[in-house]
Amino acid sequence: MTILPLRKFFAAAVVAVCLPFAPLTALAAPAANLPDFTDLVDKVGPSVVNIRTTTRVTLSPRGLPPGMDNGDMSEFFRRFFGIPVPQGPQGGQSPRGGQGGGQDSGPDSGNDTEQSSGVGSGFIMTSDGYVMTNAHVVDDADSIYVTLTDKREFKAKLIGVDDRTDVAVVKIQANNLPAITIGDSNKVRVGEWVLAIGSPFGLENTVTAGIVSAKGRDTGDYLPFIQTDVAVNPGNSGGPLINMQGEVIGINSQIYSRTGGFMGISFAIPIDEAMRVADQLKATGKVTRGRIAVAIGEVTKDVADSLGLPKAQGALVSSVEPGGPADKAGIQPGDIIQKFNGQTVDAATDLPRMVGDTKPGTRSTITIWRKGTTRDLPITVAELQPDKGTKADQRKAPEPKPRAANALGLSVTDLTADQLSQLKIKGGVMVDSVDGPAARAGLQKGDIILRVGDTDITGAKQFQEVTSRLDSQKMVAILVRRGDNTQFVPLRPRNPGQK
Repeated sequence: MTILPLRKFFAAAVVAVCLPFAPLTALAAPAANLPDFTDLVDKVGPSVVNIRTTTRVTLSPRGLPPGMDNGDMSEFFRRFFGIPVPQGPQGGQSPRGGQGGGQDSGPDSGNDTEQSSGVGSGFIMTSDGYVMTNAHVVDDADSIYVTLTDKREFKAKLIGVDDRTDVAVVKIQANNLPAITIGDSNKVRVGEWVLAIGSPFGLENTVTAGIVSAKGRDTGDYLPFIQTDVAVNPGNSGGPLINMQGEVIGINSQIYSRTGGFMGISFAIPIDEAMRVADQLKATGKVTRGRIAVAIGEVTKDVADSLGLPKAQGALVSSVEPGGPADKAGIQPGDIIQKFNGQTVDAATDLPRMVGDTKPGTRSTITIWRKGTTRDLPITVAELQPDKGTKADQRKAPEPKPRAANALGLSVTDLTADQLSQLKIKGGVMVDSVDGPAARAGLQKGDIILRVGDTDITGAKQFQEVTSRLDSQKMVAILVRRGDNTQFVPLRPRNPGQK
């Protein structure tokens, strides 16, 4: 009798029990369906490149880092190695292998040298040397080097970067290169097999595989990411995400991680978005986007129900830049943007992409929902400028006037003419104190109430009359301004005597 180790014994027992009940063909079927990536890697591999970047640093005459003198290094070597510090010769062999002396041998002189600053990946877009990668791969680089799979290395010229989409294009002086095939990221399906090729941790031409686990994952203003479970690690950035047809459908850009390494979720920039950016970078070295100068937020189900919207979709206008395109078009805080140029705005994150893809100067149409009705407004798209920090409104609230309690748990006071002028509003009341429903919803002293339901608020007395008629069985949307931002807050009025 043959004695099997315990682990092998259980394996044999399972097979012995299962075989009589399952045909051999049934057991072999799953293996036959597993994908074979070998031909795919042979086809796409040569189009993937390694990218390393360097920055220029200045060393002291003895090869020491800036700010560290010879005495510091002597003590370091004495303590940890028991040897004296290597001395830079005066007229002898220099730390860089050349001859000492000359202009670099003086006590205050220094040497410039290149220091490695990062490693990433990329892929060949065109046979004449255009390479796409991530913007963060080439950030702050003084020199960029591209290495092909045949070990040829080229110093690359930076064509342009776009930080908003994390896309960059560089150019190497070479021809007849194996350009990658560009796919269609709109045709990507959740569950399909994909693979990544790149240089994780500097390990060139590493292939990992998995499936698309989600589409349209919003983690940025302009990027509906492709989410996968493909193993992506530092160094994979900028490399291609490949489908089973050998087409690039995305650029591996980000991972979700609590440790710095792969944890099962990675994100790729859709290639359609990346190519639109790359075409502009190749043509002008920069990306031009449209803007309409509004701040927007999500339309929640509670807000949609309280406003009578059929479904929770669109972009809620929280603030409008004075004198901007939206202001000139008549858009107001509290409006719900439902369409842009006939395209439905399903989520708030759709609008920045729609507007951003529109050429500045284009006359467009924007559809809004206001007080239970829809209307189309003509708007001329402006050019998006670099981000500028905004200062919070630091105006002090005036001394409160006598308060008036109501079913929403709000005590309010009238605004003075100067306050209305400073805030650039025509009406409203200032919150003096909160309790009950308003407190639970997060309203604060100093907030401005602009509208209750579909009724514009003009003063404390009128506000009291409006709130006294509210139905405690129905949610009501309160349009609230805080600082420079405006948003709807759904509240359920309390019954008389209720806290």
